[in-house]
Amino acid sequence: MFAKTVTPIRRRAPVTVPANLFAISFGLAGLAGCWRVASGTTGALTWAAAAISVSAAACWLLVGAAWTAQLLRRGATLAAELADPLLGPFVSVIPIVGMLLALQLYPFAPAAGRIGFGVFAAATLLLGGWLTGQWIAGPLDLDALHPGYVIPTVTGGLVAAQGAATVGWHGLADGLFGLGVICWILLGSAILMRLLSRPPLPARLSPTLAIQIAPPAVAGSAYVVLSGGRYGAVGWALAGYTALMALVQLLLIPVYRRAPFGPGYWSFAFSYAAVATLALHWISHEHPAGGSAWTWALLAAITSFIAAIAARTAAAVCRRQFLPAAQAEAGTAERGPGSTDQPGVAGIAALGA
Repeated sequence: MFAKTVTPIRRRAPVTVPANLFAISFGLAGLAGCWRVASGTTGALTWAAAAISVSAAACWLLVGAAWTAQLLRRGATLAAELADPLLGPFVSVIPIVGMLLALQLYPFAPAAGRIGFGVFAAATLLLGGWLTGQWIAGPLDLDALHPGYVIPTVTGGLVAAQGAATVGWHGLADGLFGLGVICWILLGSAILMRLLSRPPLPARLSPTLAIQIAPPAVAGSAYVVLSGGRYGAVGWALAGYTALMALVQLLLIPVYRRAPFGPGYWSFAFSYAAVATLALHWISHEHPAGGSAWTWALLAAITSFIAAIAARTAAAVCRRQFLPAAQAEAGTAERGPGSTDQPGVAGIAALGA
């Protein structure tokens, strides 16, 4: 008697360029920073830092263009991307990489480097504030937390502090250092509680555990720059905690080996480059016996490590196995008033990291 009305199912286009793909340019920019620090103390090849920076900028622009085109194609908004419980925090990598590239430009073009750094630092702070407010105002499941949540305010704040000191904005640098450290204490505690008390991260997310070593390493390097090259008690404390996190990383190797290779593996690149940079600062400060040899050995190790990730990435791309498969669209269909297109915690493993 009554015809059954069938509501047409609308599906979004799958995510083919996830925001954590910016981790590639992030890792390359971190590696360029290692070479830049070394070139100031041991006569390391300055062109190497410049070449790596150009590669980082090329990846940043290429992924940025593809990511933006994807947003337009899917009809998505930046606010919706930031609300994603898995990939939202990685959007902040975009301006953070911009800061790092501007700092690489600064020695060659001070005015352009300073302006570029200021613009991207402001964007980093705006995104960090937006995400923090979003996490406070909206319900955030503890299981959705992962180490990438420290990137917007902790890594972003500490990189901005180091950059502000480099371009001569010392008062701002002190404020940004405080912002980064306080956010690290607060967010780091919540993330650690999630890791200790909740089920393990999905396999695709487990490489983000490498990010745990980044905050003390970046904070240590920022403190050295802010203090004019002096370590002091704070610098040594941060170096000590970095050493502890390095030991934790060794114990996590079996966990990492079980994770499928994908964009998440680039979490290692910037994180370990940050540790190498802090070690290079220590060598410059302490002048240990054979310091030049230690510097070159460290540069060779971190460069080889990131080059190996890049080579494996290239091979996986050629086999079309690098990006996660398009996730099932169940849950993205039209479900009526009150429904949401945001993936829940149960969908995190399927989204990939």
